[in-house]
Amino acid sequence: MIEPTGEAPRFAAERQQLIADTLREKGRVEVAALAAKYGVSEDTVRRDLRQLAARGLVQKTHGGAVALNATLLPTVQRAGVLTGAKRAIARAAARRVQPDQTLFIDGGTTTLALVDELKRADAPRPLTLVTHSLDVALAVADAPRIRLVMAGGSWLPAPRIFVGDAALATLRAHRAEIAFLGACALHPRAGLTAHDPQEAALKRAMVDGAAQRVLLTDATKLDAVAPCAVAGLDELDCVISDAAPTWLQGRVEVERV
Repeated sequence: MIEPTGEAPRFAAERQQLIADTLREKGRVEVAALAAKYGVSEDTVRRDLRQLAARGLVQKTHGGAVALNATLLPTVQRAGVLTGAKRAIARAAARRVQPDQTLFIDGGTTTLALVDELKRADAPRPLTLVTHSLDVALAVADAPRIRLVMAGGSWLPAPRIFVGDAALATLRAHRAEIAFLGACALHPRAGLTAHDPQEAALKRAMVDGAAQRVLLTDATKLDAVAPCAVAGLDELDCVISDAAPTWLQGRVEVERV
């Protein structure tokens, strides 16, 4: 919720700077809320967002915008970015799951949305979930007929995952029908990349140990590169997303939600 300001900015440049500051802090903005906050029309806010997008500061979405660096936000802040898209991606991913399967579940807010779908009463059972994500583990800890395998190790606070040799050994000791991977960044040439080398190693272990590799990503992660390599596009079996850029089509199965 954006609180109203006492006095609206007089100039567009001033208003756009305030919008950019809000994006850096919150990761997303909504047109209607900004219009109410600054006492301007929604068309004016849309023009502001178009100009910020032209400067490479934001990515416009339906009804608002997200910061282009949203992938660097802590998990708690990322959870509120594009929630509708993440729920749709999660529902599409859940439809691929069958009873008696073992699943690798990566860290991240979109994979956590998938787990919420898999906890539903009508979801396939039994299942085995192998994860290094604390949030995923807590979500299914009491779920009936879901066997949890937790890959523990050293705590990485921002993505809320365990990393290191112990976590890596647990993942490498298992095999899964499907690895549901979260995306830090996906690029036509660089492929799937991550921000932290230890996180990249765990994603790589899931890629190596799964019969199918399914990437769950919203549009903010596309056409982006993070410093640590994980996998090439040819190593992914499917990308489920709310966007389907031309560079992705024809190279991997794309399910657009």
